[in-house]
Amino acid sequence: MSLSGGLMLKLAFLLIGPAAFRARWYVLGIAGGLLVVLAVMLAAGLSQMVTQATYIALGGGFVLTGLAMLPAVVSLRGERRWRGLIRPAASIAAGGLVLSAVFLGGSAMALAFALAFILDGFVRAGMALIVRFTGWVVSCLCGAAELGLAVMLLSGWPLSPGLNLPFCVGLFVGLSGWLLIRLGLMLRGLEDEAAILLLPVFGARGWYDHAPVLIGDSPLNRPDDPPILVRVWTPTGQARSRRPVIDRYLAATDADGAFSTGHATLELAPDLYISHCPATDFDPAGRSLVNVLHGGAGNDVPGIFQRSYDDEVQDWRAADVSVAIRRYSARRLRAFWAGYKQDATYNITNRNCSVVVAAALEAALEGVFAGPYPWARLLWLLTDPDMWVAAMIRSRATSMTWTPGLVLDYARTLSRLVDHRDRSWGRRFQGFLARIDDDTPGMGANAG
Repeated sequence: MSLSGGLMLKLAFLLIGPAAFRARWYVLGIAGGLLVVLAVMLAAGLSQMVTQATYIALGGGFVLTGLAMLPAVVSLRGERRWRGLIRPAASIAAGGLVLSAVFLGGSAMALAFALAFILDGFVRAGMALIVRFTGWVVSCLCGAAELGLAVMLLSGWPLSPGLNLPFCVGLFVGLSGWLLIRLGLMLRGLEDEAAILLLPVFGARGWYDHAPVLIGDSPLNRPDDPPILVRVWTPTGQARSRRPVIDRYLAATDADGAFSTGHATLELAPDLYISHCPATDFDPAGRSLVNVLHGGAGNDVPGIFQRSYDDEVQDWRAADVSVAIRRYSARRLRAFWAGYKQDATYNITNRNCSVVVAAALEAALEGVFAGPYPWARLLWLLTDPDMWVAAMIRSRATSMTWTPGLVLDYARTLSRLVDHRDRSWGRRFQGFLARIDDDTPGMGANAG
């Protein structure tokens, strides 16, 4: 939960760009300090009025977001309408639980928090134990901490039932405040030519080591320039057995038993094509899942960069889905790719086709919302449902790895954010439902 909130803050600063905040880095520090003070007051139960006001603000935000989603769902038909109701209903229910703590006590809200901590804690710790990427021990400890908080909420120990819920909410608020303080201090020392992705808060997995360092401005593309095209081959359509989440986001086997993780590429016409694959077909036969997905250097293999989409179609097949993004910085994208392609080493969970596409996309989108009113833009982004969706996707990728399914969802979400920023909440969410529920065909060969 706290990780998703932190990732949303980092993504918002990435899209606005560091230049708007560098001169006033102290404002971030002050805002973060105020949040830390609020967190201490909540955790210690120093003011009932402050606690209730915080609950009302959080609960009201969830309820309003759910209500904003409903108009889009009503326009859907049949089974998709009922599936679509899950998201706004969950948001409204979460808001209702938070608000109920103000009037009826926090037992229901504590149970909901505990369940969320248990689910996220098990997923985070479990995936870290399997993938064992750089920093996996910290991820395991975070998952264990979430499980510990769940036990505290359910047992009412060591804090009294009246304090354990404010403690958890205060912890969430405090971590957000601490992140703002860190960002402010880091932005103060960030050189003008360095990308925000080079800050340590982005660098835990080493995915942004090639973020651009550029002299001078990096203007956005013109309206008549070609868009960035993110293409995805998903393994879903060729799956021999139907396992919706696993097949879409991890891997599948086709009717012939061939293993497929899917594939993702990024293209900017006429001459930039990002496609990272292992030099030889990947065969997991005879290996345990833990060994296959290990993210350490022991699983590094030689890789290759495909030359063009036409070559991949000729050698393989056409992509299942493509997403166009029309607002970006071509200079930042090219600088990122110039650094990354110097090393073709491939790792199935830490340096794969999806990792490079996601990192390149974020490099290209730095500063797309730069403007004269960065603080208003920051507030607007933090209240946008698409930012919440993007943060959840990044949270899953951070705790596991980027996969073609996650890249597809992320590219669609970022496209709505940067290319359709004047659309209402309801229209954005309707577009999200229309795309995320697509049952796209997959591929039947090994992939990157």
